[in-house]
Amino acid sequence: MRKHCRRAKFTMAIILALSVPILFASATAADAPQSVGPQGFLVWETPRTVPELHFEDGEGTPLTLADFQGKVVLLNIWATWCAPCREEMPTLDSLQAELGGDRFEVVALSIDHAGIEVVQDFYREVGVEHLRQYIDPTAMAGSTLGVVGVPTTLLLDSRGRELGRLLGIAEWNSPAMVEFFREHLKNSSR
Repeated sequence: MRKHCRRAKFTMAIILALSVPILFASATAADAPQSVGPQGFLVWETPRTVPELHFEDGEGTPLTLADFQGKVVLLNIWATWCAPCREEMPTLDSLQAELGGDRFEVVALSIDHAGIEVVQDFYREVGVEHLRQYIDPTAMAGSTLGVVGVPTTLLLDSRGRELGRLLGIAEWNSPAMVEFFREHLKNSSR
């Protein structure tokens, strides 16, 4: 049993070591991170164009990212079945409560196949009060955006271009993260 466990750990280490270069193999110099923000948030040297993305709000109204033009958007791709997603959702709710408004919005986009009802149930269960409900009923947002796992979060500028991304969980309401977004919002208004 111990030998099998070591072999599995070794195999996983090899897979991870080989995966990281593949994720960035197609990156050009312009795609290279300019800086790393709090909790490993990668900020790109040059903003990236984001493919058109179709999704719905909690009432079933069709939306695209173009509906958020003029706002800086923190786009979080998540699912109710994802344990890290469930853990970080209250921090996204807190960030929206603190910074959300005319210039900034957290868009927590669920890719749950079960529909908006599971998102609504989850929001009630966890006490999410400040985030609007969004769902991608096709669950294609991940592949459209080149997301390799959930949660993944993209920072979009007011023109809808990707400025940076974070793969994995984050404490979105930490003082460092809030200051990072405040500074970004201050700089984006210039």
